[in-house]
Amino acid sequence: MAARAFDLTGKVAIVTGGNGGIGLGMAHGLADAGASIAIAARDPTKSQAAVDDLARRGARTMAIETDVTDPASVARMVAATLEGFGRIDVLVNNAGMSIRKPAHELALAEWHTVIDTNLTSALICAQAVYPAMKRAGGGKIISIGSMTSIFGAGFAPAYAASKGGIVQLTKSLACSWAADNIQANAVLPGWIDTALTQRGRAQVPQLNENVLRRTPAQRWGTIDDMAGIAVFLASSASDFVTGAAIPVDGGFSAMG
Repeated sequence: MAARAFDLTGKVAIVTGGNGGIGLGMAHGLADAGASIAIAARDPTKSQAAVDDLARRGARTMAIETDVTDPASVARMVAATLEGFGRIDVLVNNAGMSIRKPAHELALAEWHTVIDTNLTSALICAQAVYPAMKRAGGGKIISIGSMTSIFGAGFAPAYAASKGGIVQLTKSLACSWAADNIQANAVLPGWIDTALTQRGRAQVPQLNENVLRRTPAQRWGTIDDMAGIAVFLASSASDFVTGAAIPVDGGFSAMG
């Protein structure tokens, strides 16, 4: 019974920004559990590499060139997924970016870029998949927050604001759509070794040392550390879990 609860055979997942980093790690987990995967991202070359990677794991997969900040592009993403796979059961709102500047140096246009990419896009994508999930009798929305959903970030105020907003949006979606059997949850990754955080280590002095000192697990996470939580939140094992914000951080947020 327990094993079947985590089985995603026959399910279809859209992973935005799923062609690398945390999104690809989650796609690995979903694919290994039996789901078909639509990778929605802007870079077609990188997306094809992700599709090839997932195909080697035995997954049915496709790439859809998508700008998650553009409702028309997101509508095409949904239509292509339905045409290719016939249904949508899981949405992973993972696409994101950061501009690392202190608040007094951040231009308003830069603020809007980060908020639109990280937060507004999650609403656009959730609204776009909602009709298909409702028709199917339910669904799962997994949105990627951050440790900055909990803590401030003086070096990235727009990013922190967007990720705090992800948690509140998640709670609101959970309340709005519970009657449709749609569960919405947020994952709050700790310091995961990705291209984004590698740039952060280059830009923020002592970041690597500070992360290792603060993290009880005494290491950076890997993208495949995100696979298990993706499977749990995408599967029937989490049918009574909604509106939650779950850290996956090696204990980082548990430290005082």
